[in-house]
Amino acid sequence: MALKDSFTEHPATVGETYTEHFSSAMGFSLSLFKAAFCCAVHAIFPFLFEKTGSECITSLHHRMVTNRSRLKTKESAADGEVVA
Repeated sequence: MALKDSFTEHPATVGETYTEHFSSAMGFSLSLFKAAFCCAVHAIFPFLFEKTGSECITSLHHRMVTNRSRLKTKESAADGEVVA
C-alpha cells in the first residue's frame, strides 16, 4: 500500500476527499473540545453551561447522521436507483 493510500482510503469510504475529511474531522474535534471544556466547568460550577455539553453532542450526532444520509443518497444515485 502506498503512503498516499493511507491518507485517502478512509475518506473515500465516507464519500470525501482528504481535505474534506480533514475539515470535517477537525470541526468535530473542536466541537468536542468545547463540549469537554463546558462539562468540566459545569462539574465545578453546576449553574454554568447547564445544557451546552449535551447540545454540542446532539449537534454532532445530527451532523454525522446527516452526512451518512447524504452518502447513502449519493451511492444510490450512482447505482442508478431513483432517489426521492
